[in-house]
Amino acid sequence: MDLRLRNGTAFEIRHIRSDDKELLTAGFRLLSDETRQMRFLTAKPRLTKGDLRYLTEVDGRDHIALVAVEAERPTHIAGVGRFVRDRERPDTAEFAIVVGDAYQRQGLGRALGEALAAEAKARGIHRFTAITLSDNVGVQKLIGAIAEHLEYAHNGDGTRALTADLAA
Repeated sequence: MDLRLRNGTAFEIRHIRSDDKELLTAGFRLLSDETRQMRFLTAKPRLTKGDLRYLTEVDGRDHIALVAVEAERPTHIAGVGRFVRDRERPDTAEFAIVVGDAYQRQGLGRALGEALAAEAKARGIHRFTAITLSDNVGVQKLIGAIAEHLEYAHNGDGTRALTADLAA
């Protein structure tokens, strides 16, 4: 899927590949500490080999990851959206997304979220769940934009549990 951001930058949104480890590492290095904290809910100074395997070697059915790379400069991954199906509730999947600081508030996260929701619905998934930091308003708005119904539950530890019924 091709996309042009509000600032005019052209992107390709595609499925992650197992050979994207270097591109993912390069993109991760460009994330601010705050963005890493928002995505991983903790300080995350680097991605381990195990992290890279998990994040790039997906099955394409129950674990889907989409990446955004600049069309004319694919030197790093600018954004990643993923879901992992809940084995006990096969119509539900855990959702996560991160967009590089330089690309935030340009429409990239929304495009990734919409593409991910379409992938989920095609696989019989109708609900996303996520744990977010309570002050991560950006991802909460993004999930709200792709959801027909959104519920929040405060966990008491500075996080919120979100449950989103995907729009038809």
